[in-house]
Amino acid sequence: MKSPYVNELQPDQAVNGIFLVSSKDVRQKKTGEPYLSLILADKSGDIDAKMWDNAADAIPTFERDGFVRIRGAVQLYNNRPQLVLHKIQPVADAEVDAADFFPASKRDRDEMYRELQGWIEGVQNPHIKALLESIFADAELAAAYRLAPAAKSVHHAFLGGLIEHVLSMCQIARFTASHYTDIDFDLLLAGVLLHDIGKVSELSYSRSFSYSPIGQLIGHINIGTRMIEEKIREIPGFPPKLRDLIVHLVLSHHGALEYGSPKLPLFPEALLLHLIDNMDSKMECMRALIANDRSVDGVFTQYNQALERSALNKKRYLEGVPAPATTPVTTPTAPKPTANKPSSPFGAALSNALKK
Repeated sequence: MKSPYVNELQPDQAVNGIFLVSSKDVRQKKTGEPYLSLILADKSGDIDAKMWDNAADAIPTFERDGFVRIRGAVQLYNNRPQLVLHKIQPVADAEVDAADFFPASKRDRDEMYRELQGWIEGVQNPHIKALLESIFADAELAAAYRLAPAAKSVHHAFLGGLIEHVLSMCQIARFTASHYTDIDFDLLLAGVLLHDIGKVSELSYSRSFSYSPIGQLIGHINIGTRMIEEKIREIPGFPPKLRDLIVHLVLSHHGALEYGSPKLPLFPEALLLHLIDNMDSKMECMRALIANDRSVDGVFTQYNQALERSALNKKRYLEGVPAPATTPVTTPTAPKPTANKPSSPFGAALSNALKK
């Protein structure tokens, strides 16, 4: 069994263990000598690491996305643990258990996929149902949809993150559609299930999470609309105007031109899809920020670029943990947007609230 995990590392601890190299950067000291700046990871999180001495010998021995055994010690830097490496050497894939190194959803992926199929079975519009059944009948796509993260790093950045994110959105969509009664729920649900489908090709997640070549060239919005239009062409009699609405849902779901959407949401289901997506991603981003924060002192987390703020660790605050000497960093700019039983405590609470 792997030991130690990243989330177990403490200041002044000597470390001898195996980690995944998720980032490798060769930099120069003021003397001109090279040093290594790495991010080392396992399923519990990641940690900044530096190799100040003898880096020249170590640089050619391993690559990004490879496994390495390191010897070093944990120190504090900017109120966070940092590894100072004394020795690093490559480790063969056969010597590690991959499950120790890649973060994954706590939910069973096959169970989540069955839940997704339940949402599709409940669709009443025959054209939308035919499209969804056609897309998810593709065995290769279905396998990728089960496995893919929802993002490289911002939210639901773990194996199974995409389908977990989508199922959470399904619950929120059902609750909000029951409140805004003029919403076409089948159309909204199609947007929820398909808005990020391009991420099965946009992201590479065989090792550390990164963008595939097609992801960098085209992006998940364009990949997704291509996939949808190809399937629609195979369905006889699919209404062209319904096709346009579904494609618009995918094109506009980021909500703003500056955030990557080529179109703004132009009808209620499109706007609601954007808001649901933004809500679920932001809530997961803040949850993970607090849960994974490695700050040693104080009640605020490190600054999060996606949320454009630090977050309050409410548990620490209520328990009276002393505040740090500096206040959390914030910026004055506005934040960027980026059938069935509720599958989360949030879903249950929202469901109960709507019944009142």
